[in-house]
Amino acid sequence: MANSAQAQPLCLGVLASHGGTNFQAILNQCQSGELRAQVGVVISNNSQSGALERARNANLPVAHLSSVTHPESDALDRAIENVLVQYGVNLVVLAGYMKKLGPRVLAAFSNRIINIHPALLPAFGGRGMYGERVHQAVIECRAQFSGATVHLVNEEYDQGPILLQEIVRVLPDDTPETLAARVLEVEHRLFPAAVGLFAEMPLSQST
Repeated sequence: MANSAQAQPLCLGVLASHGGTNFQAILNQCQSGELRAQVGVVISNNSQSGALERARNANLPVAHLSSVTHPESDALDRAIENVLVQYGVNLVVLAGYMKKLGPRVLAAFSNRIINIHPALLPAFGGRGMYGERVHQAVIECRAQFSGATVHLVNEEYDQGPILLQEIVRVLPDDTPETLAARVLEVEHRLFPAAVGLFAEMPLSQST
């Protein structure tokens, strides 16, 4: 029998820097009822990001928080934490967020921050490994497989515990662009699935 904690939908705080297609994939499933979750707020360090535009189009609360709005890193860290708490966020989703989170946010949402990486971690991860750089490195290493990884976020780039992975075969004639396109299709399935793992937990276990 469902209790009140289980009946309450998971509240997501999405952080994104650019286009926000992974955010959109998650939002679509929230809106369709496939995910028992709702997006509480979208935060971007880029005031012109596509993610903020997508959020505004969906009438969702948004916040631009960056080194422009908060030049001191501690103040920015505190501001992000305050917004996430203000909107009752249970799970923080990094959907193409290009900045490292500060210690306050990491502590406040320990084991409740997830990220997606466009490769099979622990390979092709770490500082500076993002976007096309990842796919270029995969091709240059002549890897036969790549893929996508959803992992918990800690204080080190791409080193948190892995939650889900899916393999994508690297084709002989792949370019970084063609490989990226196929990996992105996987990301759009895998990231909502990872959110679903948290959505199925009673909130007393996921908070």
